[in-house]
Amino acid sequence: MNPLNQTNQTVEIKKAIESCIEQGITDKQDIYTKIVTDLEVPRPTVRRVARDLRLDMLKKIDILQSRISEIESAPPK
Repeated sequence: MNPLNQTNQTVEIKKAIESCIEQGITDKQDIYTKIVTDLEVPRPTVRRVARDLRLDMLKKIDILQSRISEIESAPPK
């Protein structure tokens, strides 16, 4: 991968991670290795982006779970 600005590189790595997951790759070491090889980016960068992506997903899950709880606890109409 040509040196890109940080944002573009992060976006490309996130897309690659999501693509690996959609392809059924579940082992994180396999995902890291594939992305490092395909995009020619440092492994620590891939790990950092993967961590950020995981934390973003956990936040979204928490939001969705709280909305479900609100709906379930709301009185019937």
